[in-house]
Amino acid sequence: MQNNKLTGPIPDTLANIPSLETLDVSNNALTGFLPPNLNPKNFRYGGNPLNTQAPPPPPFTPPPPSKNPKPIPPPPHPGSRTPDTAPKAEGGIVSGAAIAGIVVGAILVLAAIFIAVWFFVVRKRSELTKPLDLEANHSSRRTWFLPLIPAGKEKPPKMKVFEADTFEKEVEEPKIKALPPLKSLKVPPALKVEEATYKVESEGKVNKSNITAREFSVAELQAATDSFSEDNLLGEGSLGCVYRAEFPDGEVLAVKKLDTTASMVRNEDDFLSVVDGLARLQHTNSNELVGYCAEHGQRLLVYKFISRGTLHELLHGSADSPKELSWNVRVKIALGCARALEYFHEIVSQPVVHRNFRSSNILLDDELNPHVSDCGLAAFTPSSAERQVSAQVLGSFGYSPPEFSTSGMYDVKSDVYSFGVVMLELMTGRKPLDSSRPRSEQNLVRWATPQLHDIDALARMVDPALEGAYPAKSLSRFADIVALCVQPEPEFRPPISEVVQSLVRLMQRAALSKRRHEYNAGVPQTDMEDPSDYL
Repeated sequence: MQNNKLTGPIPDTLANIPSLETLDVSNNALTGFLPPNLNPKNFRYGGNPLNTQAPPPPPFTPPPPSKNPKPIPPPPHPGSRTPDTAPKAEGGIVSGAAIAGIVVGAILVLAAIFIAVWFFVVRKRSELTKPLDLEANHSSRRTWFLPLIPAGKEKPPKMKVFEADTFEKEVEEPKIKALPPLKSLKVPPALKVEEATYKVESEGKVNKSNITAREFSVAELQAATDSFSEDNLLGEGSLGCVYRAEFPDGEVLAVKKLDTTASMVRNEDDFLSVVDGLARLQHTNSNELVGYCAEHGQRLLVYKFISRGTLHELLHGSADSPKELSWNVRVKIALGCARALEYFHEIVSQPVVHRNFRSSNILLDDELNPHVSDCGLAAFTPSSAERQVSAQVLGSFGYSPPEFSTSGMYDVKSDVYSFGVVMLELMTGRKPLDSSRPRSEQNLVRWATPQLHDIDALARMVDPALEGAYPAKSLSRFADIVALCVQPEPEFRPPISEVVQSLVRLMQRAALSKRRHEYNAGVPQTDMEDPSDYL
């Protein structure tokens, strides 16, 4: 019965077959507990999301009522009351009233406890789900805030200080010179989004002439990649291989050659439907689709070539690579990735879940700007039943949220969790899973989460490649955002738009601090960083 896409629990009745010696139900989608009495000699059940723990005991059922209950004596006649029985009757009335009072009091106490617990849970949930306010006073921190100077006013700003417990000073408190007026902060126009429906795949049959992406021939791509030679291989993933392609006019692109075993890839109409949807997804921080090829059974996607490689390579490559990533650059990368996810989740008319967000799918250009790749490719993966037992699991170990391993479900809040893991990589310089470390430190999220609100622990967790060149308060606020993103329960994770706003405020504060120091050092105003760049 292996490899048959079976679903549901394993029947308990199989344990009643005494002659059963071999049972193979591996590589299905069976769920629930293993029957406790099912123990054949050869029992294979791997590749199923089964719960291998002991099943819970059966629920308690009260015993049936007695067949011969004691008869209840009839109440005495009012006229038959005697002096001997009168005191007992009065005592019984008093005893009944006392019992009733006790019962009512117990009910009131239990109701009060229930109401108190309910209010506590509601308040706690509202605190966890409200937007992160980076301007708020953090415990055990000393927070400085320098207000912007309106244009045309030369008066030095007053420094507002929010006092808390003692904490390492990031900025000295000498007399601050008046900053020259900042140019008026103007919010750039919002990104224009087409009125089309941004599904991963379009509805109905797609006409090639309506696809905005360029159609390539197999011959063109073979010539540009030297017949997909190993020398041009850039990387390999669960959906196929990526090759560097150089065309006669000097243009360099990246070609993803898809594995054609998935049904959505084999069927040309389905493939073109997905390509039509991918071509409509356009954002500054995403790797946009340039073209495609669907000739002779081949399925290829053509993207822009991003020169610097992936964030994973820069963080975990050679010893000198992480030193290129200063603290401000790391925050900038996190903000760019968050904006890309915000576009996919909340700006397009229908949310697009990435489902495979990780550092190896974040490409960096020459200015170290991030470009998220592989968004919208979830449609090319096997069905949900196949995906639970396939080696090509959607998502990667270390990045997948808890709900994916238990239920196979993946939504926008799952992307937020994966984004939080990438933020942890940026903060610590560690891989999500690293078997070379001590057992307690191999899983990055489990190791880091209990320490994210410990100021002393943060200083020990931060990437040594930064060599201490980071603002301590900025690191602490960065960790606060991470803690929300990697919440085990999806409903407690913030929407990605709130994460974007928190990172914007973090970058603006860093730019203001840098601007103040540059002005005090005599740097010309034209060379200073403008906080409005991060709006």
